[in-house]
Amino acid sequence: MMSLVVWCEVLNLMICVGPTSQLPSSSLWSSFDSGYGCADHFYESDTLLHSLQVLKALLEAPAAQDIICDVGIKILLIRPKMLMANSGIYREMRWFTAWDRLRHVEEYFLPRMIQEVTGQDTVPFGDCVLSTKDTCIGTEICAELWSPNSPHIQMGLDGVEIFTNSSASHHELRKADQRVTLVRSATTKSGGIYLYANQRGCDGDRVYYDGCAMVAINGDVVAQGEQFSLNDVEVIPATLDLEDVRTYRGELCQPQMGRELRPCFRVKVDFSLSGSADLYLPTHQPVQWHFHTPEEEISLGPACWLWDYLRRSGQAGFLLPLSGGVDSSSTACIIYCMCVLLCQAVRKGNSQVLEDVRRVVGDESYTPQHPEELCGRIFTTCYMASENSSEGTCSRARELASQIGSTHLNINIDLAVKGILGIFSAVTGRWPQFTAKGGSIRENLALQNVQARLRMVLAYLFAQLSLWTRGKPGGLLVLGSANVDESLTGYFTKYDCSSADINPIGGVSKTDLKSFLLYCAEKFQLTALTGILAAPPTAELEPLTDGQVTQTDEADMGITYSELSMIGRLRKISKCGPFSMFCKLIHMWKDILSPTEVAQKVKLFFRRYSANRHKMTTITPSYHAESYSPDDNRFDLRPFLYNTRWPWQFRCIDNQVRNDGITSLLR
Repeated sequence: MMSLVVWCEVLNLMICVGPTSQLPSSSLWSSFDSGYGCADHFYESDTLLHSLQVLKALLEAPAAQDIICDVGIKILLIRPKMLMANSGIYREMRWFTAWDRLRHVEEYFLPRMIQEVTGQDTVPFGDCVLSTKDTCIGTEICAELWSPNSPHIQMGLDGVEIFTNSSASHHELRKADQRVTLVRSATTKSGGIYLYANQRGCDGDRVYYDGCAMVAINGDVVAQGEQFSLNDVEVIPATLDLEDVRTYRGELCQPQMGRELRPCFRVKVDFSLSGSADLYLPTHQPVQWHFHTPEEEISLGPACWLWDYLRRSGQAGFLLPLSGGVDSSSTACIIYCMCVLLCQAVRKGNSQVLEDVRRVVGDESYTPQHPEELCGRIFTTCYMASENSSEGTCSRARELASQIGSTHLNINIDLAVKGILGIFSAVTGRWPQFTAKGGSIRENLALQNVQARLRMVLAYLFAQLSLWTRGKPGGLLVLGSANVDESLTGYFTKYDCSSADINPIGGVSKTDLKSFLLYCAEKFQLTALTGILAAPPTAELEPLTDGQVTQTDEADMGITYSELSMIGRLRKISKCGPFSMFCKLIHMWKDILSPTEVAQKVKLFFRRYSANRHKMTTITPSYHAESYSPDDNRFDLRPFLYNTRWPWQFRCIDNQVRNDGITSLLR
């Protein structure tokens, strides 16, 4: 038997196999990880230099003695990555070339600084595995696990019994089960032990790496790490019996074992992972994996991401324009969830979190006791009213702010709006009017945009100076609240309150946000959310009628939020253009819409999408939570200038609608 440990760090990943006194000093095995999100910094020689310097420090560190560590370069051997992640948010082939020489190994000359520590000149470099006296260990790197031709398949058939994986897998809603299924299936078909460690935290980008370290054997998970946590380091131990792997393979895999024409190159080492005393150690038994609900994921992932961002930014908190609607209320609740996590971590004795909190609030003696109290120190909300705002949204924003404990401001923007319009009128001699008062559609839109853009200007002004007015140092990060569905159609004003420093809900659908607020209302007893969920979504940029809101989001868009979620998934995940989307939706919506109505919805969406795609070039950096996000920074690369009439595509749709065969096809 042997003890296994998975050790997961925020920016560097380790999988450690041990302990055993039979290991030689400084037996480091792996390829060094500089932190995944370096992007074009990978081109810089400094990145390689500093990576090697850190590796040197690890080699010399007492904590790294007498264990096999997978940290990213190996000293026993270097195993380069063979399959690159090059889809979605990943662009590894921009900086790296995959090692495609199967079973080929050559000598690599170590840098002088490493030679001075290890006494080695060269190490094996290539597609190879590590053979100890009692077992054989192979490695996969990150995306190789997700490949249809994963290295563990051939390694397992060639007798490798332990697989390690140092990963940088980002969080998406409802994705964790895929990761667990892949790890389990890797050892179900041919047996073996799989040690999986994943980066956790914000790596300076739009994604959050969500942990889920685990140990699996023969298709069963026996140890599970946390998916979301504020801890920088997490250690997952497990004691397993290698004989269980051999027994499992003996019956199921024996006919296939050893048939690999080109066996793995084995780097042999003179030590064992197990000892004679291990015979009496109890082994870990299978555990039932606990998966978070999507609502819990929204409460945890973006909250941890925001905290990492705040503590590294040097700012003193957040400011949020709180409108009293679902979107801004969701952002506010995520901040509250963040404060809940911080208070829990402090109560559990996390000294790093306490140190960071004290630095953010500027008080070395402060210890947070309650989430509401912490919210009051680091979170400012403001309701920016105009003559078009209703008392309902104002009271709902005020009530939610009171329940979560934020410092709340009421700001009236009418004076600023009139000032801007006064300047325009002085120059042109004209005063624009809303359509409700006889104005044109162009005037109506311009008047809405003036209000929206002034709110952005005021948000940044108060973010910079509100703490100064209270005699406190520092500034605040401005939070945005545009959801993923609104971004798809461009249903927001360019440079309005959606323009902020960061946006925790920019990758979350409206449907999921409503479910999240229901979860928060129940879990945290935030009764203000009941009224927020019951109110129709509205921008409140047009005049009220008898004091009541008549403008609603879905009426403005001509598409419901649930329809947008479906359309968004078809556009991005299913790779559908207008015509193929229409062909799918006539079947999916056949019980609620006729082919003609489906055609109208599809054409309306693509007109709006193409006319507003330019807004994605300036959209606030958002937490990546959905696989159909329209974020064009790196994930959804598309033009931002289209022919909004789509003449050929729409003509194909019209021809299909006129085709008599479509009716019989749907019966």
